[in-house]
Amino acid sequence: MEYIEKQKSPQKEILQKVRTIFQKTLPSCEEKMAWGVVTFAGGKFYIAAMKTRVHVGFAITGLDKEEIGLFEGSGKTMRHIKIPTVEDIDEQTLVKLIQLVDKKAICKSC
Repeated sequence: MEYIEKQKSPQKEILQKVRTIFQKTLPSCEEKMAWGVVTFAGGKFYIAAMKTRVHVGFAITGLDKEEIGLFEGSGKTMRHIKIPTVEDIDEQTLVKLIQLVDKKAICKSC
């Protein structure tokens, strides 16, 4: 995807790895550009390169307070986790968060 290819390191490598995790976890999930970033499942998830890290965004509508607490940010419908380096990618945790949000968040499920 062009958005990922034009990013600088380490964001490019982080985006590539996180994208692969999404593709493995939700193989039938639609991937497209929206809001200037890569989105999955009709905007239920996003991955975005920031200046010093990557944000992985998750829809939180339909999650309980404890589940929303797993994410950072103060958005009413989306929250995120921050990934500063490739080594900081915790694939097991990321897969669990993707599965939780895919199952419980209110919007089109994959």
